[in-house]
Amino acid sequence: MLTVAPDIEVLARFGRALADPIRCRLLLALRQAPAYPSDLADQFGISRTRLSNHLACLRDCGLVVTVPDGRRTRYELADERLGHALDDLRSAVVAIEADKTCLDPETEGCC
Repeated sequence: MLTVAPDIEVLARFGRALADPIRCRLLLALRQAPAYPSDLADQFGISRTRLSNHLACLRDCGLVVTVPDGRRTRYELADERLGHALDDLRSAVVAIEADKTCLDPETEGCC
């Protein structure tokens, strides 16, 4: 049974999903069209196991759903409004210091 998450939980789940560049790429790819895991693994040049782990995270976050398609399973965004939210986030202006990055593994905490 699906339930609707409270506002803060939705933001936290979105944040967790967007915390990894591969998951960001997956969400953007699924924004364009539903896809099969094998096709996504080939497109991103990563193993199917690694891709499966990222898709599981996105499913756990509630951002993607699986759709049975014969013997295969297709992935798509759980709600079309997530695509619009991704577009809005991509166009948002973010103020950062030139010598800092949130993607630096040496940085403790956020940025």
